[in-house]
Amino acid sequence: MSATSSAQVSSHSKIGLLAWFALALLVISVCINYADRGNLGVAAKSLERELHLQPDQLGTLLGAFSLTYAISLIAAGKLIDKWNVNWLYAAGFLLWSGATSATALATGFWSILALRLLLGISESVAYPAYAKMIVTSFPEALRGTANGLIDAGSKLGPAVGVYFGVKMLGWFGWRGMFAIMGGASLLWLIPWCAIAGKLPGKAPLKNTAAAWCPSYAEIAGTRGLVGTAIGLFGGNYAWYFLLNWLPYYFESERHYTHNQLAVMASLPFWAVAFSTMIFGFLADWIIQRGHEAGRVRQYFVCYGLTASCILLLGAILVQDEWRSNALLIMALLALGGWSSNHWAFTQFLAGPETAGKWTALQNGIGNFAGVLGPMVSGFALQATHSFFSAFAIACGFQVMAVLAYYFIVGKPRQFFHAPALTQPKPDLLATNS
Repeated sequence: MSATSSAQVSSHSKIGLLAWFALALLVISVCINYADRGNLGVAAKSLERELHLQPDQLGTLLGAFSLTYAISLIAAGKLIDKWNVNWLYAAGFLLWSGATSATALATGFWSILALRLLLGISESVAYPAYAKMIVTSFPEALRGTANGLIDAGSKLGPAVGVYFGVKMLGWFGWRGMFAIMGGASLLWLIPWCAIAGKLPGKAPLKNTAAAWCPSYAEIAGTRGLVGTAIGLFGGNYAWYFLLNWLPYYFESERHYTHNQLAVMASLPFWAVAFSTMIFGFLADWIIQRGHEAGRVRQYFVCYGLTASCILLLGAILVQDEWRSNALLIMALLALGGWSSNHWAFTQFLAGPETAGKWTALQNGIGNFAGVLGPMVSGFALQATHSFFSAFAIACGFQVMAVLAYYFIVGKPRQFFHAPALTQPKPDLLATNS
């Protein structure tokens, strides 16, 4: 091997290791991201008692994050295409950690509402950034693993957040919990800032083929975007319902003590964190053996949601406490089939040039479920004084998601290609009916 070839191999090896280290930091960051999203659910009962909030007000506060999060995603997608994604992500991280810490100073409904809206704006940069980094750094056959690890972080966040959040509620109260969670998370910025300048993150030059990207209007006109956006909305509805209301459900319906709540309310999230990694690895393993990537991702997404729906409905219908808990944990295990592969499925449909904008648009639409879900659940709980209707509605949205992912998307294919490679017309809804 020549000296030049040896240097190239060494360079590629270093780039590969740096990419995996960056991914590890992103997994930790998304864990923090979701702990910050879910900490209000952990504190909901305490806020209800101390600030005299009603269930419908709690539902509004729990859904407020997703309102600005969904709206801000469109701008986030454009900013990621224009600026260095690594430093933009760091700025968003700093802002959302500050919003979490400041919640400790909140005095009532309106101050908490304002901080949750700010949290949504600052966290909107996250998933378009993940998509851009993964699709440019990892080949198709490893994207299930990469997305599965990112998704595992999003599930470990609630698991760790619920467990230690409940503990901190007992030790320091809800104000101390928010202050500690927001302040401690800032330590993550130290290693990230050390490597951010070494990672590819700047937008390409405007006259290169890689800089080409279809408009939001063109992306929105594809059945791929319509199907994945509706699918994400349905899956997110169930996920945000569980993320926001599960601790409250265990405390109100099961009357668990803080020690019981710390364990039982976090177990379902540990389960989905484990299963999302397994299903991500498994999907990649199948693809590496010659099976079509898009179809494999589609099957995992649809079967995961279907099984989760059946088990979730069983969990609320079964009267025995331990059987109900077992079914709930199994429902979250099944949900990992969807959560580990739905972004890899989107990245397959979008392609490298379109991944940032497609993810932003899809995530913006899909995350309105985070606005609707907590609010509908809160009103249903106040009207019926039972969680059955809230669980049943969540299951109905999972069924809607399966239909969208399979029938609206149809046969998986990449919808857009850079002009320098090929120049087909985009597969718009009008040409795919």
